[in-house]
Order: sequence, then structure tokens, then C-alpha cells
Amino acid sequence: MIKSIVSKPLRLFYQKGDKSKLPASQVGRIGLVLTLLDAANVPEDMDFPGSGLHKLSGGLKDFWAVKISANYRIIFKFEGKDVTDIDYLDYH
Repeated sequence: MIKSIVSKPLRLFYQKGDKSKLPASQVGRIGLVLTLLDAANVPEDMDFPGSGLHKLSGGLKDFWAVKISANYRIIFKFEGKDVTDIDYLDYH
């Protein structure tokens, strides 16, 4: 279950359905990822085809990432069965 979202555009979309701050071409995929995150119990639940699920390293070693587009990722971490600190990042 989603417990916290860092990114304001993601939070507005998740809580209020406001997609105005997100790229229109990515809204469908972002919605899918948020729905799956809300139902996920372990990181591996996010390993769907094309997700590119991977564990991060360095300063983000507690985080996992899934691909939204060529440059964009949603990162998150698990605390027990809860998903926290969800963010939307441009990798490049």
C-alpha cells in the first residue's frame, strides 16, 4: 500500500486525479505504476514486462526503480509491505 509520495505532481495525480503537472504522454503508464505500487507487497511485485525493475545503489541504495520512459523513472522503497518515498525522476 502506498504510504508516502515525495513528488508533488505524482501526489496530486494519485490523490486528486490532477494530471496537469505530468507529461500527457506518460500519464497512462504513471497511472499503471501507481496502481501496481498500491497493490504491491514486495518489490518483485513490480517486475512486470517492460518495467525494467532494478535496485538502486549509492545514496539511493534503499530504493527500487521502474521505467516510465527513456529518461524517466519512478523510484520507491518498501518498509515492510508499505511503499514509501515515491518519486518521479529524470535520469538524464
